[in-house]
Amino acid sequence: MIMTEILLAHAFFLNNDPKQIKKMRPYPPLGTLYAASSLRSLGYSVSLYDAMLSEGEHEFKSYLEQYQPSYVAFYEDQFNFLNKMCLNHVREATCRMSEMARAHHATVIAAGADVSDQPEAYFAHGVQYALLGEADHTLIELMDILSGRKEGSAETLAGLTMPTADGIRRNPSRALERQPDVFPFPAWDLLDAERYRKAWNEAHGYFSLNMVTTRGCPFHCNWCAKPIWGQRYAMRSPANVAEEMAWVKHNLNPDHIWFADDIFGLRPQWVAEFAREVESRNASIPFMIQSRVDLITEQAVAALARAGCVEVWLGAESGSQKILDAMDKGTKAQEIPVVRERLRQAGIKACFFIQFGYPGETFEDIMTTVQMVRDTLPDDIGVSVSYPLPGTKFYKMVQNQMGTKVHWEESNDLEMMFQGTYQTPFYRQLHTLIHRDLELRQQLYAQSASDTELLQALDCLTDDWFTMGQLDGQYRSADPTVIRKDYDQVEEPDLSKEWN
Repeated sequence: MIMTEILLAHAFFLNNDPKQIKKMRPYPPLGTLYAASSLRSLGYSVSLYDAMLSEGEHEFKSYLEQYQPSYVAFYEDQFNFLNKMCLNHVREATCRMSEMARAHHATVIAAGADVSDQPEAYFAHGVQYALLGEADHTLIELMDILSGRKEGSAETLAGLTMPTADGIRRNPSRALERQPDVFPFPAWDLLDAERYRKAWNEAHGYFSLNMVTTRGCPFHCNWCAKPIWGQRYAMRSPANVAEEMAWVKHNLNPDHIWFADDIFGLRPQWVAEFAREVESRNASIPFMIQSRVDLITEQAVAALARAGCVEVWLGAESGSQKILDAMDKGTKAQEIPVVRERLRQAGIKACFFIQFGYPGETFEDIMTTVQMVRDTLPDDIGVSVSYPLPGTKFYKMVQNQMGTKVHWEESNDLEMMFQGTYQTPFYRQLHTLIHRDLELRQQLYAQSASDTELLQALDCLTDDWFTMGQLDGQYRSADPTVIRKDYDQVEEPDLSKEWN
């Protein structure tokens, strides 16, 4: 038996998500590792239960028996987009594991996007303290109070909610950290990195790890969930990120980095300075980012290439300007092909996030998006349907027309939570067709001469598209959701200002 004060854990089991098993791109719980390093820097003894590649909840039970923790904190990785989806399998696992922890007489704490949205669901299964929003400082202050290191009461702690004899107490929110350089680097030594390396190498022939350079996003897409940082956006310094990158390169030796920021490199000046810092430390590792088409300027692309960027995922969302405007996306459809070509010329892969099913989207809008994908031939696409998450403007606009199911079971669910123009089977078929369409056209483009079999396959696919259009009446919803905005047009952020 090895005694520990705090067992940090999360509940995203790869085995519970068929889509993620098939993709086999597991990333460590970065937010959890940040929390561990902050606690250890103040002298707490910390252990980590990493569910991602775990065989099941029985392993968590063995950790409870082995470490006998006084406190268990379920600290979901707020940087991984999968946790923003508030998937049922993660909530259910957390609740079961909370009950296990209470049975072992541990005090149970929880933090994450779903916890921030629905803390009551966790209190019903043994969680005693829920940390809302950015929880790094709240966790430290709560632990100082509970452990007796400092005087005070949890009942007055900003950023915390808890059940009391008089009902659920909700304390005021906490100011966000404006200088994320204050956080120590993630506690990488607690991670079984070789387990991740093995999974990646067996599936893809290379090993990828995750990092972040920022917290939050200042843009206003009305469907985007922001339960942790809201509209705030804080950047680490280029030197701080490059220093961590150098450490990761020389100690963990990954072949690739995924920068999991919602928006990487808001300002080209930051990217240029980052490139210089990486070069000065010999810290370059091929990396992938997420961004917006209006941020991928020629200056930004040049700096990204210098720093080692090999792939950019763009929130293209739709080829229809009408739909982009309805989403408050703040981008122009005409920018998409320009940016795709700009990245191609720099030798950087361009990949698109595509979203179907937004209220008001017609079959013509859908085919405009399909044609945009055909014309630009992105290197990859991620396709989903509009998914109303609690706390978003989009959720408020459609919540009165939602059914009893309000969360997806797993990340490839693709079930419409409201009445879209079409029913769920239509969008699932659309998901398959657009992926197949892109795959065939990419193969044809790569051929030096026309391939008869590929052309025949495309002809068959054209028939499938035609058939789908002919079945419009069969798939069309009887009473599709209509949304009306009850707010003025949003202002785009001023990119010339300091966001910290």
